[in-house]
Amino acid sequence: MSETTMVHVESAELLDDLAVYNKYDGTVLAHLPQSTQEDVERELKRAATASVSAAAMPRHERAQILDTAADLLKQRADKAANLIVFEAGKTIRQARKEVSRAINTLKLSAAESRRNAGEVVPFDSFAGSENRLGWFSREPLGLIAAITPYNDPLNLVAHKLGPAIAGGNTVILKPSQLTPLSAMFLVDLLVEAGLPDDFIVVVLGDRTVGQAIVESKLVRMVSFTGGFATGSAVAASAGIKRLCMELGGNAPVIVYDDADLPSAVEASVSGSFWAAGQNCIGAQRILVHRTIFDAFLKSFVSKTNALAAGDPSQESTDVGPMISRAAAEEAKRKIDQAVEAGARLLTGGTLNGTVLTPAVLTGVSRSCEAWREELFAPVVLIEPFDTQDEAIRLANDSEYALQAGVFTKDLARAMETARAIDAGGVMINDSSDYRHDAMPFGGSKYGSMGREGVRFAYEEMTQPKVIAIAS
Repeated sequence: MSETTMVHVESAELLDDLAVYNKYDGTVLAHLPQSTQEDVERELKRAATASVSAAAMPRHERAQILDTAADLLKQRADKAANLIVFEAGKTIRQARKEVSRAINTLKLSAAESRRNAGEVVPFDSFAGSENRLGWFSREPLGLIAAITPYNDPLNLVAHKLGPAIAGGNTVILKPSQLTPLSAMFLVDLLVEAGLPDDFIVVVLGDRTVGQAIVESKLVRMVSFTGGFATGSAVAASAGIKRLCMELGGNAPVIVYDDADLPSAVEASVSGSFWAAGQNCIGAQRILVHRTIFDAFLKSFVSKTNALAAGDPSQESTDVGPMISRAAAEEAKRKIDQAVEAGARLLTGGTLNGTVLTPAVLTGVSRSCEAWREELFAPVVLIEPFDTQDEAIRLANDSEYALQAGVFTKDLARAMETARAIDAGGVMINDSSDYRHDAMPFGGSKYGSMGREGVRFAYEEMTQPKVIAIAS
């Protein structure tokens, strides 16, 4: 077993431990003790008590810890990447990119701690307040509950911990049961960088553990990334506290007749199958103008067939396993349902263990789950359209709207389409699958609540405090 699998490994003899598996070959990477109700209550109190010290920590110290943690992560980038490959199933090349992004997320968080302290309030802009001077500062909320998913097990954790630390908060972190090792690795680096170990506490457990955290009155904010069903349960249980939730999407990509076809195909193939499609902004529905539909489809299928699916530890692999056999079988069921309803499966859809070969469907009924729901799998739907209005209507035909992509050489049409698409972000001349860790990130429509992206998460995790002086 590689040393990267030894993070927080406990005895395999524990009766109620959590087994963490290699998602490709099924071997056990670690056995971890799960938190009891008493553990959760104790850790909540510990982190809540520490919030006083966290708020008092000077900004330069918070920033230095984050910068040092980023440097440590850079030094151990290979170890972190291998850990992501083992427990999440990402290909080694994709894992390296995630590590690089996590380093940047920590650096951005350090910068935010130094710069975003508040603003001067121009009291004299209103008659009667000429004799007042003042400002508002950005103050920590206190204890933040962070609940993270499996698909980006390092960087999505960094997106919660980095801004929380920068803002002077403490955190109780519940990582995915499927990928806890990367989260624990990052927490260890932060503690090594100088963060007091009670500023971030980690708990493992099932939904009852998550519910106990969410319901606690000690928690001032819940930052959750995951599915809609769990998000609904979080919102129902949280009570009166701040919520920031990113609940997935069903991303459309529009390819107009004047698009650069090779570029659109290349970006859309990558956007559809990156991380085995387990990507909330991955391209799921590609809408192509009918005059170029056949050419696009032929090129797309050819490039999809050239992708190597299999062992994620191999440099040559493009598509690794899904997170579990159950997830892969569910994706296969949705493919079969679409085909039974009249869709054509042009390539892929073969299941081998947890590896589902990249699948391309066309002619999918709008009533099928594959069209209506987030697939979160290496499956893409490609459909023709005739007019700009039709393309926009089809793109907006979803309850979930994180991001979208548009390919065209016509700037006016690009801007018209971007304004008309109801989504949190529109990528022009790229697929929906682009995110810069500094930009605001979140959804439109159902389930949209708050924004991530370092600056925006930092502001979600802090609150203004006004000081006014009358002279």
